[in-house]
Amino acid sequence: MTSMIFVNLPVKDLNASMAFYEALGFRNNPQFTDDTAACMVWSEAIHVMLLTHDKWRTFTDRPIPPATSSEVMLAISCLNRETVDTMNKAAADNGGAADINPIQDLGFMYNRNLADPDGHVWEAMWMDPTAIPGANDEGQGSAGV
Repeated sequence: MTSMIFVNLPVKDLNASMAFYEALGFRNNPQFTDDTAACMVWSEAIHVMLLTHDKWRTFTDRPIPPATSSEVMLAISCLNRETVDTMNKAAADNGGAADINPIQDLGFMYNRNLADPDGHVWEAMWMDPTAIPGANDEGQGSAGV
């Protein structure tokens, strides 16, 4: 089995959150979806589990942070700059918020931050590894980028 990541997120309105993530380009896996949870697939390796607050509480007693907090920023790679822009527009048009932080354009890397309806922060990003400054120099790498 290939290594995968399942990001679990508590959501107030499961149907609205599913619609939001579908608008961003995720697809639903009905095999792991019911009235309390939905599996939203970004790629073969990346899945987001949307969990109602009641379902979330079956996994932990820790409090659900308010939508105004930033418990984590989830970066997700996109095919190109246009996809980054499209995701941000879709966020704003579907109950989320676009550009919650300043746009970052370094030429070789471009990202915009958005929030879902529950305030979970995503960084839609595109990067051209061949254009990273120093990447083609002997002994230079791109670790940490």
